[in-house]
Amino acid sequence: MSTKKDNFSKKDKKYMELALSLARSRHGLTGVNPSVGCVIVKEDEIISIGQTGYGGTPHAEYNAINNSNTNLEGSKIYVTLEPCSHYGKTPPCTNLIIKKKINEVFYSIEDIDKKVKGKSFKILRSKNIVVKKGLLKNETNDFYSTYFFNRINKLPFITGKIATTKNNLIHTKDSKKITDIHSDKLNHYLRYKNDSLMVSYKTLNIDNPKLNCRLKGFNKFSPRRIILDSDLNTKINSYIFKTANKNNTIIFYNSANKKKITLFKKKGIQLIKSNLIKNKYFDLNLIIKKLYKIGCRNLLVEGGDILSGSFLEDKIFNQFYLFKSKKILNKSTSYTGFNNIRFLIQNYKTKSKINTKLGKDTITLYKR
Repeated sequence: MSTKKDNFSKKDKKYMELALSLARSRHGLTGVNPSVGCVIVKEDEIISIGQTGYGGTPHAEYNAINNSNTNLEGSKIYVTLEPCSHYGKTPPCTNLIIKKKINEVFYSIEDIDKKVKGKSFKILRSKNIVVKKGLLKNETNDFYSTYFFNRINKLPFITGKIATTKNNLIHTKDSKKITDIHSDKLNHYLRYKNDSLMVSYKTLNIDNPKLNCRLKGFNKFSPRRIILDSDLNTKINSYIFKTANKNNTIIFYNSANKKKITLFKKKGIQLIKSNLIKNKYFDLNLIIKKLYKIGCRNLLVEGGDILSGSFLEDKIFNQFYLFKSKKILNKSTSYTGFNNIRFLIQNYKTKSKINTKLGKDTITLYKR
C-alpha cells in the first residue's frame, strides 16, 4: 500500500529514468495513444523492458511482460504513466499485472483519461499490490505536456517551422537551398516526430517537396501529408501526387470540377471539403479540429509566409522553429520574404536557442 508520501531509492529513480527514456524514444509514433515506457525489475536486476507499440498498441506493460522469459512473481514494474484498467483495443494492463503476481507497481503520474485516472491505483491495492506514484513526476509531466494538450483541448499539438536567409528571404528563383545540412537533419527529425505535415499547394507547386523523413533508417516514419488546396491546383506531376495513396495524403479543398475530384480520388487521395473565410482562406481552426478527429495528434506546419503568418496571427501554433542562415540572397530576382515574422515576435514571447553544435545556422524555438 502506498503512503501519503512515498520514499524512493536511487535505484527506483534509475529504473524510472530508463522507463522515461523508452517513452521519449517513441514520442510521436504511437498514434492516438500516449507513448509509455516500462521496466520490470526482480531482485535488483532489470529483467525486461517495454514501450508502447508503433501506432499505439500493444501497451508498454504488455510488451515488457511478454518480452520476459522469467517468472514475474514478486517483481517490481516501473511505468511512466498510470497503467490502463479498462477494455479498449486491448485488455486492461492491470489484469495482466495481477495475473503475473507482480508485487510492486511504480508509476510516475496519473493518466488524464477519465477512463483510467485514479482507478488503477484502487484496483491494484485491492489485490494487495504495493502501489507508489510520483517518482520523477516533474520530468514526466513535462514529457506528457503534448498528450495532455491533446486530451484537454481535443486538438493536435502544432509545431511551425520556417527557414530564412539573414535578410529574411524564404525563397528565391536562383536558390532554393537556404539552411545547412545540420539544420536539415533537425528538420527531418521534426518530421519523424510528427504524425502529420501540412503545406499549402503553393509551396508544393513551387518547391515540389517530398515532405518525407530522410534520416537514415527512419524513412518509414515519414508523416502523413496534409495539403491545403482550395481549387485542387496541385500539380499532377508533383512528387506528392505521384506517391499519394489513401494512407499518406489528405487534401482540404473548397471547390473543383468533377473531373479533378475524380482524378484525385482515383489516385487514392483523401479529399475533405472545407469552407473558406471571406471566400479566400481556409478556416484553420476548423481544419485542425477535423484533423484531430481523424487521428492527428502532432502536426508540423512547413508553410510559406501566408500560411505560417495565419497560424502565427491567430496564435494557433504551440511552438515555432525559426531557422536562420547566414546567407544573404539578392532580392533583384523573384523572391519571397517572411513578412509575417512580426506575429511571431508579438505573440510568442518565450524563446530559446537550439544548439546544433556543428552548424552555422541560428535556430530559435518560440513558445506561447
